[in-house]
Amino acid sequence: SLLTRHMGPVETWFLREWQRNSHWQILLRPVSWVYALATGARRAFYRAGLLKSVRVGVPVIIVGNLTVGGTGKTPVVLAIARSLSLSGRQCGIVSRGYARRGDAGKPVPPQVQQVRADDAATPVTSDEALLLAARSGAPDYISRDRAAAARRLLHDHPDVDVLVCDDGMQHYGLQRDLEICVIDGARGFGNGALLPAGPLRERPTRLEHVDAIVIHGAVAPCRLNIDDLGHDSPVFPMSLGNESLVRIRDGKVMSIAQGLAEFSSTIVIAVAGIGNPQRFFDHVSSLGFKPAGTNAFADHYSYSASDFSAYHAGIILMTEKDAVKCKSFADDRMWFMRVDAMLPDAFGEFLVKRLSDLKK
Repeated sequence: SLLTRHMGPVETWFLREWQRNSHWQILLRPVSWVYALATGARRAFYRAGLLKSVRVGVPVIIVGNLTVGGTGKTPVVLAIARSLSLSGRQCGIVSRGYARRGDAGKPVPPQVQQVRADDAATPVTSDEALLLAARSGAPDYISRDRAAAARRLLHDHPDVDVLVCDDGMQHYGLQRDLEICVIDGARGFGNGALLPAGPLRERPTRLEHVDAIVIHGAVAPCRLNIDDLGHDSPVFPMSLGNESLVRIRDGKVMSIAQGLAEFSSTIVIAVAGIGNPQRFFDHVSSLGFKPAGTNAFADHYSYSASDFSAYHAGIILMTEKDAVKCKSFADDRMWFMRVDAMLPDAFGEFLVKRLSDLKK
């Protein structure tokens, strides 16, 4: 199939090179050492109380990762919100919000903002925040200052008794009660180097301090040996399932079997602007679809109608995270695949028990 990439050449190159060790990385190792010193000093300052870390009065669950790029955090946050709701807890969600790729020069404002399911996509709200608001039904607040977002959420929704923070492992200004690290089983930790020589935000030894590890997808032994990392946290496997197809324009829902039958004589193009677009393309193929082409946009890409005007396709299939940014101009060709994180029952039991233990 034809693969067209709208990623910038530098970004594409880094994502590829971070999965292997190359001679050029020697030049960036000193920068990685400076990065390691800076991030280590920042953590030490928080632990020593030299930088302020806020406790907001309710349990806080952090969902994050150690690497740059998509690992599946958003489906995990949704699964946690669903599990907490079923156990009788009132959940709220906080995240950062940011300027999407394609919106250069538009910094995230410091003020707290509530995100609602029917909000239009803007450079500030972010695709994950819109998706979380739409799927979770929980109050969802964003700010560069996650502690401020948490306080505002709890002020506006006093019934909320637990918060989930999306992508917050490195945001030490908000104290946490549980940390859940999501790891891409296929990509693991890449070449094992810290930014910018590799994809790591923190060293794998950081796993010694998390409460649980979620591994998304099959593990590639050459990329990840979780048993060698010196942690004693429970490890839970995750996959994506419960797939269905949804037409963006009107919300029409179709099963995968119906989609395979209806689209069999139609040209299908798959597009994705996520951290690991190839995972989506592989998922689409594994379900039986045979895209005539795949198009990988930059993560958090800001779509417009012109991005799809030249497509000679009967169906344009994308992720749900992409779809929230296409509502205003979607036509009948544009569908997204809705998926859920499939986690073992033991994961929900772990959450309930740990939250219960916090009360003792």
